[in-house]
Amino acid sequence: MLLKGRPSSWPPGTVAGPAEFTDTMNNPTVETVSTGADKAKLAAAALLLVGSLAAFYLLGKQDLWLRVVALLALLAAAVAVFFTAEPGKALFSFGRDSVKELKKVVWPTRKEAMQMTGYVFAFVFMMALFLWVTDKTLEWALYDLVLGWKR
Repeated sequence: MLLKGRPSSWPPGTVAGPAEFTDTMNNPTVETVSTGADKAKLAAAALLLVGSLAAFYLLGKQDLWLRVVALLALLAAAVAVFFTAEPGKALFSFGRDSVKELKKVVWPTRKEAMQMTGYVFAFVFMMALFLWVTDKTLEWALYDLVLGWKR
């Protein structure tokens, strides 16, 4: 089966591998294309992250508010640079898709939630009671009958 173009569900910057064009069900491979610009953006984001921590500690003799502002400004710059790179865009797209899927969830009503919670509490109580009775029975059998230790 020959595919025309790439599906719209794929993240930007991905291309299909050779197996994608021959047998999409058995061996789909998707490779992410990473450009030099993306690598440079990720390196810049990492440097800004390290620089934010370094600035916070190097400004140790300054007022705390100045240190925190420098830290937050450089962290914001690092995040902004990260989200302009392809991995950042993919992460943002993943978050957007997760929110879409979360909106599809059918949540239980209050009555159903309370009912299920009651079932869980009842089951936990019954298991605790069963384990307590089992423990006391084994204790009696082992200490009183087998070993003969009377209390």
